[in-house]
Amino acid sequence: MNLENLSENRCFGGWHKQYQHHSGVLNCAMRFAIFLPPQVASGQKVPVLYWLSGLTCTDENFMQKAGAQRIAAELGIAIVAPDTSPRGEDIANDEAYDLGQGAGFYVNATQAPWNSHYRMYDYIVDELPGLIETHFPVNQQRAIAGHSMGGHGAMMIALRNPERYRSMSAFSPICNPINCLWGEKAFTAYLGDDLDTWAPYDTTVLLPNAQQPVVGLVDQGEADSFLATQLNTDVLESVVAQTGYPLEVRRQAGYDHSYYFIASFIEDHLRFHAQHLAA
Repeated sequence: MNLENLSENRCFGGWHKQYQHHSGVLNCAMRFAIFLPPQVASGQKVPVLYWLSGLTCTDENFMQKAGAQRIAAELGIAIVAPDTSPRGEDIANDEAYDLGQGAGFYVNATQAPWNSHYRMYDYIVDELPGLIETHFPVNQQRAIAGHSMGGHGAMMIALRNPERYRSMSAFSPICNPINCLWGEKAFTAYLGDDLDTWAPYDTTVLLPNAQQPVVGLVDQGEADSFLATQLNTDVLESVVAQTGYPLEVRRQAGYDHSYYFIASFIEDHLRFHAQHLAA
């Protein structure tokens, strides 16, 4: 597979690099960013945190705004940030921000016209890690995290693939997408009207039946304007309490849905993942 290096920047002794490649799963060109910590310069293979971003984001938002590289460099963790959907002139899209390009929801679409390209679940679970582990000095110790739509994706993917991830975390995740307007709109478009096809993409549905736990951390701002209408954090908290699943849900007073919130607590999340990646 050919990788085109679009940019690279020295960063906290390591490197931030941006690449483009052709995705066979998504049938289009895809872009991702990777931070390689300084430990790789001595020949060390490092663990990887996959970061999934939210609605309207690209591979750039987290890398530029979260301030994660300093701690990742200290801890010796690579960070991979893929784009949030397929993109291009020939890729299906919608005028609204919450459907189409920039809003892949990390599902495998089954409905036309989306099913030609929108297979983000397979891309994140299989194709992208295979590419990263083939071309970069990383090992197979993986963690996964995300924000909002990406928080939904990170937890859902970890719950469905517990053998692949040592830990998971999320900021302001869409916890119960089958019961919020964002999720209902996207799932109807991508998956159709059969609600049975929605359930495998909902964290609160998956969690009670999880056979192999993936330890997790969630931070939710109490001043988040989407908390009451889209995120359903209370549903997640209820399921965690009922099941005893090893997922800590923290509510943070005064914080909203923005990258200021993520930047405030990203060090906690990286140290949380480092603890489990080293186990």
